[in-house]
Amino acid sequence: MAKMTKLTTAASAAAILVAVAGCGTANNTSGGNTSSGNGAQSSGGSQKVTLAETGSSLLYPLFNGQWIDAYKSVDSNVTLTAGSTGSGNGISQSLAGTVQIGASDAYLSKAVMQQHSGMLNIPMAISAQQIMYNIPGLNKKHLHLSGNVIGQVYEGKIKYWDNSAIKALNPGVSLPHKQIVPVRRSDGSGDTFLFTQFLSKTNTAWGNQVHYGTTVSWPKVSAEVGAKGNEGVVTDLANDKYSIGYVGISWLDKATQKGVGYAALKNKSGNFVLPNSTNIKAAAANLPSVPADERVSLIEMPGKNSYPIINFEYAIVKSQQKDAATAKALKKFLDWAISPTGGNQAKYLNPVHFRPLPSNIEPKSKAQIAKIKG
Repeated sequence: MAKMTKLTTAASAAAILVAVAGCGTANNTSGGNTSSGNGAQSSGGSQKVTLAETGSSLLYPLFNGQWIDAYKSVDSNVTLTAGSTGSGNGISQSLAGTVQIGASDAYLSKAVMQQHSGMLNIPMAISAQQIMYNIPGLNKKHLHLSGNVIGQVYEGKIKYWDNSAIKALNPGVSLPHKQIVPVRRSDGSGDTFLFTQFLSKTNTAWGNQVHYGTTVSWPKVSAEVGAKGNEGVVTDLANDKYSIGYVGISWLDKATQKGVGYAALKNKSGNFVLPNSTNIKAAAANLPSVPADERVSLIEMPGKNSYPIINFEYAIVKSQQKDAATAKALKKFLDWAISPTGGNQAKYLNPVHFRPLPSNIEPKSKAQIAKIKG
């Protein structure tokens, strides 16, 4: 965590980020009550509550496409809203108390936790990230790539697709002599946190010089492109030939429908593995010891079939809510979301390629949820 300097800085500047809230890719809402704050309201004798979520564009398809409609039949007094504004924005709004749930692919750093006591990092599911590219003629192949090589691309040290280091990973593949266009996120992003953490663990120069966070000081690369949200990255990958980028797994289907290819990544055992259900599950089966506050990296899990970029999807939540009704509604929703008979059912997670929380993690998350009070 000592190297997560940019996340610390970004979260410490919460007021600045809050000022740009809603500037993300799709600050959509759902439901008729759009109170963004602590929306316990009395209506006709029943307690109506609005719970606002915003942040991770990786988590957004699960909230907006699956959970919001499903939860209407669980508690009709609760209106859920969701926004795809990037994890950095979700974190800052949760810290500021302007939303009840900050959706984030990244956990809060130790420094941020010390500055904001009472914040909770509650895992809701397991997700992953894939490396995608647009090379005409090769998009239906799964190129073999390593974190070390990808890091050199984003450092500008590898400029062309037919570089000897890429060719060595892909014997027999005819790679074009075309300049690589690295696509990265321009907003505060949990996907950037995951991607740069992967590079930091697999590329020594990246780990020593760039580090990781929801934002980083990207090395200057002449062909690079910045994009907002996963949707923006997918669009740029589809539009820019010979590009490469990192995309959350919940956007895999939309990206492949646009003809974008994705790589098999070299894992800690030296095997090249795809981000499929089997390999994500294999990585999730080798989780490290998870502390009570559940702030832990799941990058580079051991195991011959383990996919190397998986993570907990977090609800960043204040333990102290403004009123009892909001706290009660928030606890009930989060308990449902992490339950294997609730939001963690396969029928909700499979469409976005998420995996459920392991059985030994759910109790830890429930213990954190129990700390929420009004």
